[in-house]
Amino acid sequence: MILEKYQVCIDACADCIVACKDAATENLKEDDIEMMSRTIKLDHDCAAVCILAMQLMASNSELMSQICKLCMEVCNICAEACEEYDYMVQCKICAEACRKCAIECAKI
Repeated sequence: MILEKYQVCIDACADCIVACKDAATENLKEDDIEMMSRTIKLDHDCAAVCILAMQLMASNSELMSQICKLCMEVCNICAEACEEYDYMVQCKICAEACRKCAIECAKI
């Protein structure tokens, strides 16, 4: 079955989506939203690319490896942005999920 082959990466993408969306939501509650604006945008971008990667893995698309490479790059960029605020729990969790997702996407 196709999904079994990619299940670890699909799970990492799903975890990353949840962590990114949660971080973006929590970051909107910060007093200085302007300071967090880049990170919030990257959280949303990262979640969107993870969703696309999951969809292409689920359908065994011939474009899957290119999108997973992009997902890896976006996850690393998002992780770097979140690591700047790793004193915030939501950013730390997001960075960790992004790093894990990047590692799994690199394997596809």
